[in-house]
Amino acid sequence: PLAPRCLLLAGSATGCVVLGLLGTAAHCQEATVPADPTVPPGVPEPAEPPFDWQLFWTFLRPQLLALSAAVMLALGAALLNVRIPVLLGQLVNVVAQCARGHIPTYLREVQRPALRLLAVYCLQGLLTFGYIALLARVGEQVAGNMRKALFTTLLRQDVAFFDATRTGQLVTRLTADIQEFKSSFKLAISQGLRSGTQTVGCFVSLYLLSPKLTGLLIVALPALVGAGAFIGAFLRSLSRQAQEQVAKATVVADEALGNVRTVRAFAMEEQQARLFCAEVDRSGQLSEQLGLGIAAFQGLSNLALNGIVLGTIFVGGSLMAGNELSPGDLMSFLVASQTVQRSLANISILMGQVVRGLSAGARVFELLTLEPLVPLRGGGFIPAHSLRGRICFHHVSFSYPTRPGYPVLQDFSLTLPPCQTVAIVGPSGGGKSTVAALLERFYEPTAGTITLDGQDIADLDPSWLRGQVIGFISQEPVLFATTIMENIRFGKPEASDAEVYEAARQANADGFIRSFPQGYDTVVGERGTALSGGQKQRIAIARALLKDPAVLILDEATSALDAQAERAVQEALDRAATGRTVLLIAHRLSTIRAANLIAVLARGRVAEAGTHEELLRRGGLYAKLIQQQ
Repeated sequence: PLAPRCLLLAGSATGCVVLGLLGTAAHCQEATVPADPTVPPGVPEPAEPPFDWQLFWTFLRPQLLALSAAVMLALGAALLNVRIPVLLGQLVNVVAQCARGHIPTYLREVQRPALRLLAVYCLQGLLTFGYIALLARVGEQVAGNMRKALFTTLLRQDVAFFDATRTGQLVTRLTADIQEFKSSFKLAISQGLRSGTQTVGCFVSLYLLSPKLTGLLIVALPALVGAGAFIGAFLRSLSRQAQEQVAKATVVADEALGNVRTVRAFAMEEQQARLFCAEVDRSGQLSEQLGLGIAAFQGLSNLALNGIVLGTIFVGGSLMAGNELSPGDLMSFLVASQTVQRSLANISILMGQVVRGLSAGARVFELLTLEPLVPLRGGGFIPAHSLRGRICFHHVSFSYPTRPGYPVLQDFSLTLPPCQTVAIVGPSGGGKSTVAALLERFYEPTAGTITLDGQDIADLDPSWLRGQVIGFISQEPVLFATTIMENIRFGKPEASDAEVYEAARQANADGFIRSFPQGYDTVVGERGTALSGGQKQRIAIARALLKDPAVLILDEATSALDAQAERAVQEALDRAATGRTVLLIAHRLSTIRAANLIAVLARGRVAEAGTHEELLRRGGLYAKLIQQQ
């Protein structure tokens, strides 16, 4: 009767271990980092940056106390796990003795080893709860601080950085990469530390229990772990292909849904649906292959592990027959050997996870160390009582950082007198919007200077310049998915409701805003999709006027509007321009006739300048542009 009981106990323990191993095998599908959908197919990904341990330490140091406590608790749980097979063997020995005929004393004899084992189980459960809870807190704190620091760093970068970097890639760094790094960090502490301790401790226990059986295990185990690692690597490669295919399908869906108006306008719904279905079908085929591979891996793992159990019982039975091993020792050996196998499997999976986590963290830290060429703050300012708004471009040359060999402006000079409107016109691509971008210090000139009331704007505080001096209104105003009140207040967060209402009245927006059921509390939708073009433009004007700027930049502010909306917006712009220096950039020349000065930009220089009438009389480039319209 003893042998079936030992087999039953061994089978139960083996079943639990096999399930753990199979779980780690299946994890190769889940743990793989999805392919970055922002990298075009066929384009090689850049080399991975080195991991910045010093920067990581700055995030980890505030959590050092909690982390140390989690490490101690994890070590304690691992050491108790090493002790469990020995206690379980002692209990089996008592059960075996009682099974030989000492039934009346069974409860008294089994009480002490059973209670000892129960106490260890309870203590292990408490330690496990403690270190997992502490690691969760440490991981979330570190990940949260990294996200905050990365978002703040990204907001500080130059506009040129965003020209060269995809927004989707930055969002991936903020979300998926930090999440991957956090998961790897927690696993390295919990699973890595625990599995390593258990492997060493259980090997010592195995040798003390039976050197002969330990030798047999040492021969069989490396082959099993090596085969598992080889198959696991193949499955991870197949999983990455499946995830890359999912990413391709995601890109198709994102583009189609994000540009649904264009899709609808060209009646391309069926074509986009077919394209998406084809990508999903290819993804499904790869996932099915992956599922078959995991199924085969699990089946072979089950067979191999049970084979080791069977071999252990066979050899152990021989040793028991020769009184070299007790039933309890055999049970202890079985459980300890399964613990070693499970720990080694966890370490094998963990290594790949840690490598991916370090790569994700390195990409995040690479962005965290970036410093903008133009800092957000720092520099002088001009007192409000002496600010006049005279702007001069002195022999400015400029090439975009993404196109260094293509000069946009060459020896560009222009003066904007205080409280006057200066319009810049010219062919598309001539550098008109670039002039506005340089004035906002989105970029730095490659040569020349730009002055405000005689002071080089490179010596002025950029935040003061953008936040208090310059108001910017573009052709496509960007609104945030919040209320109209908050969108207008974005120009001056501390503004009162009365100031917001006054800015809206000046922008010809108060009337239509109050016509909405929720008035100023109306949510405008993502990028203001709930409003018409003219309404969005007037809210943008109100936002710019709220900070009462001395300089106003109007970049194609009415070119995308119909005639009725243009009249309403133009009235608001005319009102906004009163008493301010205005830089007006326009393609539609009908909007600039009243400008005090019109500069015609061609090949990066001012080709001619004057009033509307003066330029027409000259019959130069401006006159030709008028004729073309």
